[in-house]
Amino acid sequence: MAGSGAPVVAMAGAPNVGKSTLLNALTGARHQVGNWPGTTVEVCSAQWKVPSGADAQAVALVDLPGTYSLDALSPDEHLTRHLLMPAEEADRPDLIVLVVDASRLSRSLYLVSQVRESPGRAVVALTMSDIAARRQIEVDAEALQEHLGVPVVRVDPRRGIGGA
Repeated sequence: MAGSGAPVVAMAGAPNVGKSTLLNALTGARHQVGNWPGTTVEVCSAQWKVPSGADAQAVALVDLPGTYSLDALSPDEHLTRHLLMPAEEADRPDLIVLVVDASRLSRSLYLVSQVRESPGRAVVALTMSDIAARRQIEVDAEALQEHLGVPVVRVDPRRGIGGA
């Protein structure tokens, strides 16, 4: 993991939106996480070396169990809520990346709205735009960013495309 004092970036979103794939693409890790009945609720983490000028800054990336909202009903949702919104604000992640499936956008917007209401920084990572396009769904990332009031970045972690 990144050293103590390193920024912590939590990746949250619904099940199967690409959180683990994004973490693996950024860090070179090979985490495999399942969300079917009988699997263990798990949090994966890895170190990400973010280029910054001549140096690279170490960031701790944390892949949280999938959830549709902060209104926790299952053990995995309770864990995600606890890690995103601990009682002490100082214990919260430095940044929350809300991973959102462009082909099923409506499933993610409630969680995005809940996180926006809490203190802290957030960014939306829009995944699966290729699948959305095949379904003739076009998501205007700029309009979404303007509406949500947080940065929206289109990414394709399977192909290593996107970000900025």
